[in-house]
Amino acid sequence: MKIVKIIIGLTFLLLIAPGMQAQRPVLTDEEQVMETVTQEVDAVFQSEDFIRRKMKKYPNAKGTMIIDIGVIQSGKVATFFKVDSEINDIDFINFMSKYILEHKFKFKLQKQQRYKIRYSITF
Repeated sequence: MKIVKIIIGLTFLLLIAPGMQAQRPVLTDEEQVMETVTQEVDAVFQSEDFIRRKMKKYPNAKGTMIIDIGVIQSGKVATFFKVDSEINDIDFINFMSKYILEHKFKFKLQKQQRYKIRYSITF
């Protein structure tokens, strides 16, 4: 009987453990949010998927872009705004915008919080 209770207990822990790990931290410090957004966006633009798609459709898109990324409470990207760019290919800029707008960060913000992060990238 004791073994059955242990097995049931372990099974329960295994079932709830993935849900516990899926919890995203709530960031409250603006500098921490900026640093985390920068790291995650760097990772997105260096990902194999992004590089493959960029090289397939936009192999000649080279230069520096400065963008503003708006992040809302749920950790979703709410806005993407091109501030300045050496790259003039509007299709590539739209591709980047769509790619980033689909990203969900690995953190949340406090209720009613939003941040705008200025990000610079060179391709």
